[in-house]
Amino acid sequence: MPNPTAAMLVIGDEILSGRTRDANMHHLAEHLALHGVDLREARVVADDPQAIISAVQALSAAYDHVFTSGGIGPTHDDITAECIARAFDVGFGVRDDARAALEKHYEKSGTEMNEARLRMARIPDGADLIENPVSGAPGFSLGNVHVMAGVPRIFEAMVQSVMPRMTGGTPLVSDTLRCECGEGDIAIPLGQLANSHPGLSIGSYPFQGADGRFGTNIVFRGADADEVAAAKAWLAKLVAP
Repeated sequence: MPNPTAAMLVIGDEILSGRTRDANMHHLAEHLALHGVDLREARVVADDPQAIISAVQALSAAYDHVFTSGGIGPTHDDITAECIARAFDVGFGVRDDARAALEKHYEKSGTEMNEARLRMARIPDGADLIENPVSGAPGFSLGNVHVMAGVPRIFEAMVQSVMPRMTGGTPLVSDTLRCECGEGDIAIPLGQLANSHPGLSIGSYPFQGADGRFGTNIVFRGADADEVAAAKAWLAKLVAP
């Protein structure tokens, strides 16, 4: 049985402008692989309601899980939660359990629970909260969409909260072979290797060393550790000096 599939939707003008570098996709991809969920697609959209709604609807229909990051804070441009409600055509407003989580956090830190912070308690109807042990403001899951913060430390905590709810598949094994030769030197045997191991994902990633010489990292990924090892050993023997 194939592994469940997933997509990630990164939301925010700051990502597209280059002001902020996204670190969350890398973290999510690693954890999904360990959980046996295949990350198949990632998109970045601006803080534009229709762009968010359209992307959520398309990805939700195409994959088993969708993870979003960004746009659930206290400011005017944090519109993700409302857009998710519109994408699923459900109600939206401040929820008592989300408010309680925020009040508990701010009382502990001695911070005022003002109107702006209360925005983070607005949750679509029917959603399940995702615990946020870092800053109190919860994420949520609605249908197969998991909505989480953009701040990496909070995003990572939310990933830890939501993973136990998910049914995973077979964890993927990954291994890398460093070849001191260009892609063109190994392209033909690499293609033959890929054809003989259809159950593996074999990627070729060129690099240039400090001495100016080109090399290639070959990454093997698959559910069968023995097959990954056999494919790597075959290529290692071929490229050995």
